Amino acid sequence: MIKNNLKLKVSVYLFVALSVATALTTLLFIKHREAEMQDMVAAHVMQIADVVVASTRYTMLLNKRDIAERIIEDVGKQKGIERLRVISKDGTIIHSNSKSEIGYTVEQQDESCIGCHQTSEPLKRVADDKRWQVFTNPAGTHRVLTSMHAIRNEPTCASASCHEHPASQSVLGIVDIAYSLEEIDQSMQEHALHIAGVSFASILMLALSLGYLLQRMIYLPLKDLETGAKKISSGDLGQPIPVRSADEFGRVAGSFNDMTAALSHARVELKELIQELESKVDERSRELLEARAEVAQGEKLASIGVLAAGIAHELNNPLTGVLTFTSLMRKKVLEGSEDAEDLDLVIRETKRCASIIRRLLDFAREKVPVKGFFNLNQVVEDTVRFVERPASLQKIVITTDLDPDLPQIWGDADLIKQVVLNILVNAQQAIDGAGTIVVMTRACIAKTSQQNDEKRPSMVELAINDTGCGIPEANMQRIFDPFFTSKEVGKGTGLGLSVSYGIVKAHGGEIKVASVVGQGTTFRILLPITSPVSEGELSSDEKAQ
Repeated sequence: MIKNNLKLKVSVYLFVALSVATALTTLLFIKHREAEMQDMVAAHVMQIADVVVASTRYTMLLNKRDIAERIIEDVGKQKGIERLRVISKDGTIIHSNSKSEIGYTVEQQDESCIGCHQTSEPLKRVADDKRWQVFTNPAGTHRVLTSMHAIRNEPTCASASCHEHPASQSVLGIVDIAYSLEEIDQSMQEHALHIAGVSFASILMLALSLGYLLQRMIYLPLKDLETGAKKISSGDLGQPIPVRSADEFGRVAGSFNDMTAALSHARVELKELIQELESKVDERSRELLEARAEVAQGEKLASIGVLAAGIAHELNNPLTGVLTFTSLMRKKVLEGSEDAEDLDLVIRETKRCASIIRRLLDFAREKVPVKGFFNLNQVVEDTVRFVERPASLQKIVITTDLDPDLPQIWGDADLIKQVVLNILVNAQQAIDGAGTIVVMTRACIAKTSQQNDEKRPSMVELAINDTGCGIPEANMQRIFDPFFTSKEVGKGTGLGLSVSYGIVKAHGGEIKVASVVGQGTTFRILLPITSPVSEGELSSDEKAQ
């Protein structure tokens, strides 16, 4: 759990570090305080020793031992003094606050004497910090501080009548004091417990304060960043991270929000790019399908053209003979007779067969167009006049809406007239009863220069709209197939639109159809104004024209 929780790890490490640091600081402080207290007690004990020496000096000069003994006894009753005695040069205890030990001898190896008798010759001068030592009492219950103070043979002592020591003897005896440290140790223990409690409370308060600061300044921003990262990984880019301060975390949160906004913008651009690519793929796929359809149409036309050419050549000669002999026989029979009517029927049907064969030959033969600039409006008017009278017999009105400013176009006028005628005848046959046919021409404007926004017409459009029966959706993909027709038997060969399609494509144009069943059909033919190839690529015959 602690490995995955930064807050818990920092709290534990911080608590341990503060605890160790505080414990070391408290320990050093207690040790230093203990040393100070010992120094103070030692100074106090040495001061007591000096007072004892000074107090007993005069009584010793007067050789009044009982007064000196009373002084030592009274001083030895003071609080904290466990032992106060005077030891002679030879180690005999001559005065003590404990009557039972007077007269006993103290060995040089005793713990209170060993400091000055480390060698065979005792020290004559001892520094103040070496005059006291700390030991544990014989019962092992508490510590005691012992101090030795030399009683020196001063000149007044050596010249006194009662004195039995020569002037050459520098030290007459020792004042030995043992002071109890039990009360001080108990006070230091209580003091240490008090410091430990205060330290623990300080650690706790400091840990809580630092925890709050860490929670506010580090954990919350990190939590915000973690939440934001999870939302981004799940795809949610609409939720910004709160910027809680202007420090490093605030700047990171701001940068994170900027990154999120950039990702969101990039996602939108990527979606738009994908949509654009999909539309382009769809467009290219549609163009590919159209190209395949055109290739299939071309292959179909080529195959049917070869077949049609063979059939036409095989049938043309017998039909010519039948028509010739039938016409000769018709001249020999009387007008109005039954034989004349039969022969007229044979001649009429033979001519229809010849017309079909001629269309097959036109479809099979790739006629070399005689190209040049011509007026499309004039071609349309001539063709309309040709079909206008038979159409009026069916109560069909043909109207024209021709652009008077239409430029001349490059191509074969006769072939274009055949296209217009085929579509007008189909429109006439599609209308059952009264109706209208509208023929319209206009120029198509295309932008050719982005620098000066110059515009000029590059193509012309020929639109033929009728109010006929319309073309079903199922037939829209087959209307340009050879021999496909929805008309009754005897009213169409199914070659008109196929031939028209080939002529328009040969001119570098397009032919489009829009139809609604029951409302009518519109054919739109787009033809280029100039030749699809450059003038240098034209044949010598085309240049001559």
